[in-house]
Amino acid sequence: MNKATGSMFNIIINDAMNNKKTLIIGASTNPERYSNRAVHLLNIKGNDVIALGRKEGAIGNTPILTSQDQFENVDTISIYIREELQSEIEDYIISLNPRRVIFNPGSENLQLSYKLRSLNIDVENACTLVLLQTDQY
Repeated sequence: MNKATGSMFNIIINDAMNNKKTLIIGASTNPERYSNRAVHLLNIKGNDVIALGRKEGAIGNTPILTSQDQFENVDTISIYIREELQSEIEDYIISLNPRRVIFNPGSENLQLSYKLRSLNIDVENACTLVLLQTDQY
């Protein structure tokens, strides 16, 4: 294998290893909403993105789903809805068994955080956009 081929192979492998299937809860077609921006940036960074919202639509090529479908291998769930609305999706989040859940600013939920941690799911109170832009995602 020559040096150029080896480098390209490493780039492809690294990109595949860094791809984190992410479910955005609270997705919106409004481009001013942070959930919308997160979907765009996750796609740009090469992640598989599933968008879940109250209204059907699309963010770029990513459809916004309104039903709590089961997905396999969800690495990260990024939440953009306030705590009062999260009881509707708590069991759904747990059923997906993600590696981690990110509570974006305004969506923090202490009770759900404790429950997720007790199930060995990592919890972060952080901004998905900041994590992506600083290569900490």
